[in-house]
Amino acid sequence: MRLLKLVPAGTNIGFITGRHIAYAISGTLMLASLVLFIVDGLNYGIDFKGGILMEVGTTGPADLAVIRRSLESLKLGDAAVQEFGQPSDVLIRIERQPGDAEAQQAAVARVRQQLSRDIEGEVSFRRVEVVGPKVSGELIVDGVLSVVLAIGAVLLYIWFRFEWQFGVGAVLALIHDVTLTIGLFSLTGLEFNLSTIAAILTIVGYSLNDTVVVYDRVRENLRKFKKMPLKELLNRSINETLSRTSITSLTTLLALFALFGFGGENLRGFTAAMIWGVFVGTYSSIFVAAPLLLRLNLRSNPSAGAGVPAKG
Repeated sequence: MRLLKLVPAGTNIGFITGRHIAYAISGTLMLASLVLFIVDGLNYGIDFKGGILMEVGTTGPADLAVIRRSLESLKLGDAAVQEFGQPSDVLIRIERQPGDAEAQQAAVARVRQQLSRDIEGEVSFRRVEVVGPKVSGELIVDGVLSVVLAIGAVLLYIWFRFEWQFGVGAVLALIHDVTLTIGLFSLTGLEFNLSTIAAILTIVGYSLNDTVVVYDRVRENLRKFKKMPLKELLNRSINETLSRTSITSLTTLLALFALFGFGGENLRGFTAAMIWGVFVGTYSSIFVAAPLLLRLNLRSNPSAGAGVPAKG
């Protein structure tokens, strides 16, 4: 069976020739992301900063304006109200109240009483969660640690499967992707919660998969064309895998855009991170991971192929 090809055979786009422009773009975006993170920070969800989360169900379509007015009358601080799933399903987030666990439970009781009085029909409280500062602090540490360990595992995997240059190149590309994703959340103010950490870990896996495909073709071509200049060989490898990379990215994006549009508010942050991650992961595999092999003098390692060390 013949596979669908989005890129015609024999395509020879000069990706490596434009590597310095890609370096400049990536460097600028990474620096901007770091500045945004330091200056503006992230819009941490209740998972990370603590607070009260309530899922409420009504007999008919929920009147969000009425619910917001009810919560404002309680003067509990910042409260977010949003519809999710069915029109009768409402998600309420309230900032952590001053005091201990009893103060949080008292706030929950006041919200229950106020909404039951103000909303017409029967009101069901399907889920109530109170996240304390200690738990939220532990979640931040665990989230950061999970991303760092994932990237470290990638370094070891690529190092053993290929050469050390491939491992370093892949890890730098992953750091690029994660940094730009953090910058997106800092810029847009999208809520950063545990599902976002899951999205970042998924992005690491997706980007790694794309990078390994390119690197595998580079390794094959190193054995096949031992005297070919490294710049030409890398460009050839990228172009030979371009159709596969394009199809994978396109089909993944179709599913993610469907989730973003119809998956509800609970999945919006996750799918937004994934959509961005597919774009930057595909970009980094082509314009970051592969060109970095030039900077790392791939052919200076005798096991990687014969030839003169290349300069990036």
